[in-house]
Amino acid sequence: MIIIQSLIILSLITFSIETLPNLSPFTQHILYITEVITISIFTIEYLLRLLFAEKKLGFVFSVFGLIDLLAILPFYISTGIDLRSVRIFRLFRLVRVFKLLKYNRAIGRFRKALIIAKEELVLFGFVSLAILYLSSVGIYYFESAAQPQTFSSVFHSLWWSLTTLTTVGYGDMYPITVGGRVFTFFVLLVGLGVVAVPTGLIASALSQVRDEENAKVNEQDS
Repeated sequence: MIIIQSLIILSLITFSIETLPNLSPFTQHILYITEVITISIFTIEYLLRLLFAEKKLGFVFSVFGLIDLLAILPFYISTGIDLRSVRIFRLFRLVRVFKLLKYNRAIGRFRKALIIAKEELVLFGFVSLAILYLSSVGIYYFESAAQPQTFSSVFHSLWWSLTTLTTVGYGDMYPITVGGRVFTFFVLLVGLGVVAVPTGLIASALSQVRDEENAKVNEQDS
């Protein structure tokens, strides 16, 4: 599992590097070889999951089954659409790992609150990273042709995604195309939730901890 997750991250990094301008032929060749190797491993993994699945159609049309298929299919079919960025959703399987972790007994309220909300915070962290990456890919495709110097790669677009999702918006990078502006509108709406969700989770958990402590005190007094 660790190997597969590492390959997913590697494939996302190589995909982002490919968007950098003026790459040497040698670098492009290395990136292509890396893509062939990762695709081969992902294909074998997908076929094995399909082979050992109890309900094969259920696996094929499940969320992760479709994501796995979309992550490898464009490599074999020349559609002109690169869907490698959807591989980031496969990282949500890492959430299962946290079920195996055991935490020591909490000492303070804040620590207890973090433990209560740990699964939601972990999931929110993965969602935030996925949104950050996908918004970078999206604005790159919308603006790279119109602003090749500003949005020259996915890595350059990450700064725009970070400032937009956190609703800071320094104004040093902004879309000028209609598609880019419409895309930015939706990213801004998502960004409001990105800022508000963890605050609400922790506040709710702290309130729960306080109620539990008050209940214990009342039991002892009675």
